[in-house]
Amino acid sequence: MAKKVKLSEMTDMFKDMEILSLEGVTIEGDIELDLSGLGGGFDPMLAALLGQENAILAQHFARLANMFGVPVGIGAPVAGAPGAAPGISPALAAPKFKDLIPAKFDVANIAEWTNQIQEVPIGNTSADGGSRGKRVLLGGEKALPFFPDAPMPNRNQVTIDVFDMRLGLAKAVKENYDDVMDNPGEWAKKNVEKFNADMITIHLISTDPLIKDTSPKDAAKTVEEVLQAVDVPIAIGGSGNPQKDPEVLAKAAEVAEGERCLIASASLNLDYAKIAEAAVKYDHDILSWTQLDMNAQKELNRKLMKQCNVPRDRIIMDPTTAALGYGLDYAYTNMERIRLAALMGDEELTFPMSSGTTNAWGARESWMVSSPLKEDSDWGPREYRGPIWEIITGLSLAIAGNDLFMMMHPTSVAVLKHITQTLFGSIEAEPVDISNWIGAEV
Repeated sequence: MAKKVKLSEMTDMFKDMEILSLEGVTIEGDIELDLSGLGGGFDPMLAALLGQENAILAQHFARLANMFGVPVGIGAPVAGAPGAAPGISPALAAPKFKDLIPAKFDVANIAEWTNQIQEVPIGNTSADGGSRGKRVLLGGEKALPFFPDAPMPNRNQVTIDVFDMRLGLAKAVKENYDDVMDNPGEWAKKNVEKFNADMITIHLISTDPLIKDTSPKDAAKTVEEVLQAVDVPIAIGGSGNPQKDPEVLAKAAEVAEGERCLIASASLNLDYAKIAEAAVKYDHDILSWTQLDMNAQKELNRKLMKQCNVPRDRIIMDPTTAALGYGLDYAYTNMERIRLAALMGDEELTFPMSSGTTNAWGARESWMVSSPLKEDSDWGPREYRGPIWEIITGLSLAIAGNDLFMMMHPTSVAVLKHITQTLFGSIEAEPVDISNWIGAEV
């Protein structure tokens, strides 16, 4: 059982102790609170009474502390104690420390990172024999991105998608392009002039035999239209049909001769040799696409270089992008492993990387109005959720070492470019007002 001790009894407790500061000292001032006549709940009189009695307690304990050699001032600040809190004696003021030992941090390359990533240009200006207004440079890194170990020679680039026919898109995306979806040239122009695209990717999806089966010759006319509409570098993609894509991409490469486009793409499940031959013959770069398999990426790169004689400065890798919630962690790990292996000397992987960041729109969470599960939490407005899904997918892979992002939503493009350019160390343009691109009534 706890023993209650009155303040006055403490004098007797210390009387047999040889404490010089307590000689002849009597501790007085027992406290008794009379709470009679006070109402329940919060009572201003009670609050005032407790405050007064607590102040008395503080004085008693301060006197005790002084008796034991620890001076504590009560009330006004103690004179001559600079920096001391009000009512605290110099003995308890914050101690002054001696100067800390200076710390030194040297930025240096990691010893194992001996290789530099191949620098690959996209787009030929008039000086290079083409008609592009600028040339985009990818790669050239000597370290992982945004690290102090080595500066990034070239910033991340974004290419915005254009399609050669009207198609179903997520509402949040479609509302930005509905007025130009029947005209690929105007679509490309809007992406450059309004949405600040670094590049344009024209997808010739109508060539698929199961869609419109557009001929390679007619598809090539769309490529010419886009080249005339904008002067930024372009990437040219097929429909994904492994039988027809080689023929379509070869014809597109021919009509775009000298422009140094990015031909997308060569893969192990189609006639990559035909695509590579056209790319080299007509002065283009080639996208080496594999499906989340580093060994397959090595194999395809090796075949492009050794069997098809594609120069190293014309190869860009696409190791496949799995979106947030649908394998992004695996895509991140695969890209990071590829980049680390390249920096540590694997010559079959020392190439820039491209991400199909638009795959984020394949995730149902990016475009559905709400969860199909009644017991699920509120997902929030899809007009915000969709772009965020694309942004997080892209930024994650940027950290893994990705150089080029294929994207769709203008808000996603603006945010990703702003963040990556900030991390890179330079903002090339004034902040863009994206408020009118979202369209959510929140």
